[in-house]
Amino acid sequence: MAVEKKQILNKLYLLTGVLFLFAIAIIYKLIQIEHFDGDKYRVEAEQGTVKTFEIAANRGSVYTSDGSLLATSVSRFDVRMDAVTISDEEFENGIKDLSIALSDMLDKSAGYYENKIRKARVNKNRYLFITRNLSYNDYQRLKKFPIFKLGTYRGGLIIEQRTVREHPIGKIAERAVGYDDYRGRVGIEGSFYEFLRGKKGKRLKQKIAKGQWKPLNDNNEIEPIDGKDIITTIDLKIQDVAHHALLGQLEKFEADHGSVVVMETKTGEIKAISNLGRTKAGTYFEQRNYAIYESHEPGSTFKLMGMVVALEDKVIDTAQIIDTEKGVIRFHGKPVRDSHHGGYGEISAARVFEVSSNVGIVKIIDEHYRDQPEKFIQGLERMNVGEKIGLPIKGEGEPKIPNPKDKKTWNGLSLPWMAYGYGVSFTPLQTLTFYNAVANNGEMVKPRFVREIRAQSNVVTKFEKEVIHPQVCSQETIDKVKEMMLNVVKRGTADNIYDPNFSMAGKTGTCQTEYWTDDTKYISSFVGYFPADQPKYSCIVVIHKPNKKKGYYGNIVAAPVFEQIARKIYTDTPVEEEVKFAEKVKTMDEAYEGYYKKANETYTKVPDVRNMPGMDAISLLENMGFKVNFQGIGKVKSQSIKAGSDLKKGDIIKLQLS
Repeated sequence: MAVEKKQILNKLYLLTGVLFLFAIAIIYKLIQIEHFDGDKYRVEAEQGTVKTFEIAANRGSVYTSDGSLLATSVSRFDVRMDAVTISDEEFENGIKDLSIALSDMLDKSAGYYENKIRKARVNKNRYLFITRNLSYNDYQRLKKFPIFKLGTYRGGLIIEQRTVREHPIGKIAERAVGYDDYRGRVGIEGSFYEFLRGKKGKRLKQKIAKGQWKPLNDNNEIEPIDGKDIITTIDLKIQDVAHHALLGQLEKFEADHGSVVVMETKTGEIKAISNLGRTKAGTYFEQRNYAIYESHEPGSTFKLMGMVVALEDKVIDTAQIIDTEKGVIRFHGKPVRDSHHGGYGEISAARVFEVSSNVGIVKIIDEHYRDQPEKFIQGLERMNVGEKIGLPIKGEGEPKIPNPKDKKTWNGLSLPWMAYGYGVSFTPLQTLTFYNAVANNGEMVKPRFVREIRAQSNVVTKFEKEVIHPQVCSQETIDKVKEMMLNVVKRGTADNIYDPNFSMAGKTGTCQTEYWTDDTKYISSFVGYFPADQPKYSCIVVIHKPNKKKGYYGNIVAAPVFEQIARKIYTDTPVEEEVKFAEKVKTMDEAYEGYYKKANETYTKVPDVRNMPGMDAISLLENMGFKVNFQGIGKVKSQSIKAGSDLKKGDIIKLQLS
């Protein structure tokens, strides 16, 4: 008995000792936390309940020169559903009406949505996908649907908001406008991203009940700075004409891809740029910026550069007679042929250019520069031919001119082949820049895509005309080649687009590509300017790999696009509209001020949005709660709900744009 009592006491003593040691450990830990690690744990606790959040800045918009939107940021809403959180009674009372409402808004039947939601509830799905990319108006409407109107915790509605970049005028000029996202930085958006992005803000928030965060007042709070707007040189009317003229010709000739650029002669402003590539289905879309990046052999459009060098060096004159023989000459056994069977016989140097005689131009260049080819290359270099333009938009293709000093690439065929546009390489925009210099009486200006950067109505940066070369050649030479280009259209290779009532000047180009294969393809081009007597615009059209059975010469495939653009701009548009259009550009400040004034007003009545740019009017009305339907592009001509009417959110308002 005594032994048993002693054992119990020993166990009690042991337990007491363990508890004593445990108490000492706790006291030690409390002292350590309080005096040594206290600051660390206080910071960790604060970080769990107080946190600094980044506030995204609104990205700037991209506008045409007349104030129409090319790219803007809009909110889009993805909808999911917690099918478990809803009470049984509320679920059964509302599921049928909710399914009908979803069916009316989306593209499935009411039965589909009811079965889907019921199945999710059985499977305890708390993140059921409903739809994505809802507009703000549709999102506001969806929040009022049965069950969803109960909110997040009772109705299971889960909304995920995203900001997406949209092009209000569709795919037109999409590649030139570009993007700045996970795909990289491309086009105007990519090149001017620092202005468009703005600066993020910071705000301190405290975690409260149900995982929500409440803003706290803090001296270190930083408000976001919205991105600036980019005002491009693009003219929406000219862009629309150029896009559809190119598209129609690509479809007609089943071509692989093509590009067109329209430039204002004196300023270098790009008024239109379209780049369309063919899909496997035979449709076309803005695939790559061919006009800027694709360097290729130009073919006969290079003959202008060669002719200018020869005239400047005074080795020929336009009246000099050239024997084109029977349309074929050979260099080291390789033939140079004219497209006209049998050749043109003896014709003037000017006529060589007008009919685009390969034999004639090769004889001119080879005869006078065979022994000193470096002189010909130097003549090109004096005019900045073969140099990059130095565009702000990334991806400009490398021009190529062979060098006689490079014995690995230069041979007896290099000079004659170069004379009619082979062995050299330029992008369409590089070629256009030279032709524009001729149209501009020798002054070579840099192509310009952006006119201004604005912060609301204030001009932050203004881009002026930039001269690359003040005078590429003498006025005497300019006058001679201008006359030749006028005659190309009047009585030369492009006489099919001649119009006695409207003057155009330019040069056709037809170049073989993939000629090393059994299936030779062609590049068809036309580059020139209009009106011929007082050039206002220059333009280049390049179409790659048309269906040979339908045609491949530059005058047949590319020149009609040029002619259609020129005709639309100057013959289908009354002079009075041209004057008004010039005034629009001068009063952009007023247009901006008018929009921002209206956007910041508080409305109790329907506003008058007539004469506002369409996209600005749509943005204003949608933010007021209207659902907007519109037709056309440009400025608002009429609105279906009269200005001054009572304001009813959710109403549909129809706009007719000019």
